[in-house]
Amino acid sequence: MSPEINRKQSNHHLVWVYPGNLTNLINITPRLETTKELRNLGWNVTLIAAGSTGINNLLGVDFFGIPRPNKYLIRQLVFHTRVCIYLLREWESIDIILFHQMSAPWLFSLKPKRFVSGKRRPLFVMDTRTVPMELISKSTIPDRIRRFFYNPINRIANYLADGQTAITKRMAEGVRIPSHKLWGTWPSGVNLERFSPTQLLRQWPNEGETIQLIYIGYLDHARNIMALCKSVIQANNKGMVFKLSLVGYGRQFEELQEFASHSNNKVRVLHPVPHEQVPELLAKAHVGVLPFPDEFKFQVSSPIKLFEYMGAGLPILATKIVCHTDVIENGNYVFWADEASEEGLLDALTKVWNFRDQLSRMGIEAGIAAEQWTWRKSSEKLKFALEEGINECFEV
Repeated sequence: MSPEINRKQSNHHLVWVYPGNLTNLINITPRLETTKELRNLGWNVTLIAAGSTGINNLLGVDFFGIPRPNKYLIRQLVFHTRVCIYLLREWESIDIILFHQMSAPWLFSLKPKRFVSGKRRPLFVMDTRTVPMELISKSTIPDRIRRFFYNPINRIANYLADGQTAITKRMAEGVRIPSHKLWGTWPSGVNLERFSPTQLLRQWPNEGETIQLIYIGYLDHARNIMALCKSVIQANNKGMVFKLSLVGYGRQFEELQEFASHSNNKVRVLHPVPHEQVPELLAKAHVGVLPFPDEFKFQVSSPIKLFEYMGAGLPILATKIVCHTDVIENGNYVFWADEASEEGLLDALTKVWNFRDQLSRMGIEAGIAAEQWTWRKSSEKLKFALEEGINECFEV
């Protein structure tokens, strides 16, 4: 039986297959927020993800859980076998199957059923939101497998997918999605109802008081976080007063904890918190930091935390790379680091310190700018892309 998930009536039924676990604090927001907004926009959406069998609910959004074992590779085989069984059972009701690279081999195997049934639905649409990490020394075997897996899948999808979507235009260009296959792009966003109230709770620092910096996200060598930590120590050694909070998990967690233990409490590393607690953390901060290097993986991205910092009314300290400049453009709420080096980040911290009396004003501007980057607006772009794709495929 089809899962009884609350949604508005619609002429279009979208099944979105996400092979990860939505209890992962990094993955939870894009899928749940977009599902909620698409339903509010009138689409019939069934979100499928790894989890307890049947209807699950997170952040007020229902999704259909399919269990899987924990063993690497085997879990994908089991999960997708069960997903395929579900899709075959619900075949007649589905208009679009939206999925990511990991699911492509299994889902493309279902396409021949369309020929057998004599119908052109459901349409198969692959969505690209990230690219694998470069093969650096700290990468793991799963990282390497994903890298060699994703590239051929992207090429195969150019032929077998009915359409594709991507997180940014740069992503679509970077993975070489043909223009006739690209239905549209939809970036990350922010839930302003959840984040904007923090603007009223924040206490801005007085002259000489500590400026609280915050980074929330994956703690990994590739994200240039250690350079940020070292630049904060240098800034304090020069007479500035900063404290950096890193919130998250990842392969560099213990290394960063070790560094923080010798920082005289100028750097602290905190475990990730449930997403509903993130606004509370941001309310205690004064500047949100994005130290990413100028590399392909980040150039083509749309960082969720950028929009959440903005929605919470935080000025931004960010490296001057295109995923940041494309959003902020000429906004007057950012301190740019021209380089991702310790020196570049130290220079940006110096600007923060010299213009600390402007933080409140910059936070207000960031909050205003965030109104153009909500999950609602992102979902409207996805809705438009899907509807245009359907119309083109069926010449409605």
